Amino acid sequence: MRTTLQSKLLRGEDLSRRQFVARTASTMLGVGLLPEVFTSKAHAAFEGSSKLKQVATAKNVIYLYMSGGQSHMDTWDPKEGVETAGPTKPIKTSADGVRISEYLPLTAQQMHHATVINSLSSTQGAHEQGNYMMHTSYALRGTIRHPGMGAWLNVFQPGTGNSTLPNYVYVGNDSRHPGAGFFPAVNGPLFVNNPENGIKNVKLQKNLTDEHFQKRMAFADDLDKEFRATFPHRNVKAYTEMYDDAIAMMKSEDLKAFDLTEENEVTRKAYGPESFGQGCLLARRLVERGVRFVEVSLGGWDTHNANFVKVPELCEVLDKALSSLIGDLYSRGLLDETLIVLNSEFGRTPDINQNVGRDHYPKVFSGFMAGGGVKGGFVYGKSDAEGREVAEDKVEVPDINATIAYALGLPLDQVIYSPSKRPFTLADKGQPLMEIFA
Repeated sequence: MRTTLQSKLLRGEDLSRRQFVARTASTMLGVGLLPEVFTSKAHAAFEGSSKLKQVATAKNVIYLYMSGGQSHMDTWDPKEGVETAGPTKPIKTSADGVRISEYLPLTAQQMHHATVINSLSSTQGAHEQGNYMMHTSYALRGTIRHPGMGAWLNVFQPGTGNSTLPNYVYVGNDSRHPGAGFFPAVNGPLFVNNPENGIKNVKLQKNLTDEHFQKRMAFADDLDKEFRATFPHRNVKAYTEMYDDAIAMMKSEDLKAFDLTEENEVTRKAYGPESFGQGCLLARRLVERGVRFVEVSLGGWDTHNANFVKVPELCEVLDKALSSLIGDLYSRGLLDETLIVLNSEFGRTPDINQNVGRDHYPKVFSGFMAGGGVKGGFVYGKSDAEGREVAEDKVEVPDINATIAYALGLPLDQVIYSPSKRPFTLADKGQPLMEIFA
């Protein structure tokens, strides 16, 4: 039996080469590629995507990722009077009725600026898969790489940040970060391993004048012209753009944002001496200069052993950095336009194992948001008395990313095609948590 496409060709109907390729691919892949050939089945896949639109409440995002699976029971959702609580005690905060762990006393003083989400739930209970889903809203697959949230921001709102600094920066050393995913590499983050080292190799070599440097770049460009013309692929284009962006950044007056020595010792000490604390300080310096999305990671939360030794140590690092970041942004008038988000791939088991540790637990865990239009002194969702189940207002991982996107004014229902011509939306079917916005 002839296909509709074959019939049209035999009837001599006008069909451009682009339409032919698109529709042939559509037949082979089972996916519509253009609006006029987008099948009802493919449309149905995104019927659950949020249609909500709004004026953005946040201009920037500072995303703090607790790599390894942060124990909700010992941080944001401590229990009392049950065996699962362990030795961790809840304390009062600056917000009436909001209590968090005793290991976060400085952050407790800033809770009138923040919302805690105690009803998160994930379908992924392994580190790599959970990390990937939290960053992308999608399950990890071997056939495709989905973009991180900063990459979506770059695609939907290009050119809205600092014109000479990267719009998306990752501070840490997690090689599992999804980066730009299936988007061109230019939309991915600038990776900064150590915030105290700044950006390396951004100054001209000694005895190399700017004139000689420009001549060298012109010569290299001339050599590459034929190759670029022969292979007009997006990865080749991205490689060229990388050089252009690097040169623009080398000449930027705002490059000093990466130099933490410009901060006074009191401020640096307040954030803590560890890489995470200094990374949070760097994040504040970057958003001040128009960088839109900065992620800072703190690893070590995989506390199968000695949970009640390791968690207080990690919380001491987190507490100094997070409380200082909130206070610093507030004092500079930047908290209202900067959304701070804290997430982890999953929580830890309520039951304490034989090694006095807690194991992986995706069924229920906690997240945190502050600034950027969210309510202060607010708790969304609830786990049960022992921290085992979601008791109220279950929040799926895509819902968290939809909430971030909603705060930034990004479209949640706009379909984007990967290079393999598969359709995706920013947060899959995630729904923004409208109740947490002020």
